[in-house]
Amino acid sequence: MFKQCLPFLDWTGAYNRNTLTNDLVAAVIVTVMLIPQSLAYALLAGLPAEVGLYASILPLVAYALFGTSRTLAVGPVAVVSLMTAAALGNLGLQTSAEYLAAAITLAFLSGVMLLLMGVFRLGLCANFLSHPVISGFITASGILIAANQLKHILGVEVHGNYLVDITHSLWQQRETTNLITLALGVTTMAFLFWVKNNLKPMLQRFGMSPHLAGIVAKTGPILAVMITILITWGFDLVLIGVKVVGEVPTGLPSLSLPVWDLDLWKQLLTSALLISIVGFVESVSVAQTLAAKRRQRITPNQELIGLGTANIAASLSGGFPVTGGFSRSVVNFEAGAETPAAGAFTAVGIALAALFITPLIFFLPQATLAATIIVAVLSLVNLGVIRRTWNYSKSDFAAMFVTIVLTLLVGVELGITAGVILSIMLHLYRTSRPHSALVGRVPGTEHFRNVDRHDVETDVGIITLRVDESLYFANARYLEDRVYDLVMLNQQARHVVLMCPAVNLIDASALESLETINRRLSDSGVRLHLSEVKGPVMDQLKRSHFLDELSGHVFLSQFDAWTKLHGTVPL
Repeated sequence: MFKQCLPFLDWTGAYNRNTLTNDLVAAVIVTVMLIPQSLAYALLAGLPAEVGLYASILPLVAYALFGTSRTLAVGPVAVVSLMTAAALGNLGLQTSAEYLAAAITLAFLSGVMLLLMGVFRLGLCANFLSHPVISGFITASGILIAANQLKHILGVEVHGNYLVDITHSLWQQRETTNLITLALGVTTMAFLFWVKNNLKPMLQRFGMSPHLAGIVAKTGPILAVMITILITWGFDLVLIGVKVVGEVPTGLPSLSLPVWDLDLWKQLLTSALLISIVGFVESVSVAQTLAAKRRQRITPNQELIGLGTANIAASLSGGFPVTGGFSRSVVNFEAGAETPAAGAFTAVGIALAALFITPLIFFLPQATLAATIIVAVLSLVNLGVIRRTWNYSKSDFAAMFVTIVLTLLVGVELGITAGVILSIMLHLYRTSRPHSALVGRVPGTEHFRNVDRHDVETDVGIITLRVDESLYFANARYLEDRVYDLVMLNQQARHVVLMCPAVNLIDASALESLETINRRLSDSGVRLHLSEVKGPVMDQLKRSHFLDELSGHVFLSQFDAWTKLHGTVPL
């Protein structure tokens, strides 16, 4: 019981020197990678750069205690940072202090929601975010984030939160572009793309192992940061308009508390819920993928608790909403992290950076951080999945397309909300017209197949309808109409068999429809039978009067029904 609530008890007992060494090495590598990412994502969220460091200390410790993934690296991520900026941008806050306080409150609300979802085992809520909706949302968010960062690459002032506004503002400000900033930004992006695609193969050609070469290639952003800081400082580029991060407070974050303002909470509630669900889905998908590679398992409901405590810890340390990041988790995994202690050691590394390194990043160009973000988020843009979804399912493509368009043109919250609602509506529409097929016996076998697809034996006196969907309120009336139409078209029918191998549920509305079908068929001299009813569904039917009133029988298999009814008069 204690190990379920406190997962760290599961791995601390077997902790040894080798495990410690592997976790420390992974922590050093992830720390180097996380420093520029944390600074960049804080600016993306509209917050001071140091807030990104604050959000990368206590949350990692909290997750190490309560999370179940051995390799998930928690901290600021691009999509959640964008959602944070969108949520806070709608509040009309006047000062940076109010903005930060609202971000802290948002992290707290998100943490509480995740925690409650975990306590009440509501991890299934994430199932309402279909893969097409998530893919569309992440792709649109990647495009939106990249577009939003172009202002730092160009060195111009741009206003707007949506793609049209950003594009229009960039066009208006094109003549004020700072060419030195542009050169820095473009060169940094080119360098980062080169490192991403070419550094690993080059290092391997020089004899470095593929594993080590891959890890070194992940540290490209920190090298870009160091070089551009030196260039900006050495040539005093601030004097010619290159914007830098500026003074970053040295030291650890002080204890902070959310704003206890009911009106603010009401304004942030929806945003906090969406951030919680999106962050959870992103985190769990990464954690499950990495766990499977080592034949490990994670517990989704405990993950909710781990992420919930991480976000509450972020709020208490002056941070903003966090979740598990894909790129840094993969680096953590490939660097050999064996336990969540690697995350705690990373927190120590970030804390040391906050204590001693922050004065060195005064001359860090904002264009460098923007280039880091753009290179990172462009990997999220997957245009190929749009084409594949179109080819496979037009309804899923509709949900994806609506999500992408609304996210780009109206905002991240409305985009993903509309995608979820449309997905649910499309699901209800599809299941309201369940697939069903008239079936007959494959000659010489006990198998029954669709009469339109196979050469099968049929009996004019028997209508066998295979139902390929659970029966519930949305499709109950459709089933009634389908059965009546078949009986009307076959005046010689004396038996109707509903073959139910795919029926996992019959709700109260569907039960009432079955009772109505049974009465009307009985009145017309036709008997209703069921076959291949699953055990749980049968248990459900036994709690009603339906089986007592059924005019026919319930057969264990469709072959039994065929054997009893074929060539007979009504039983």
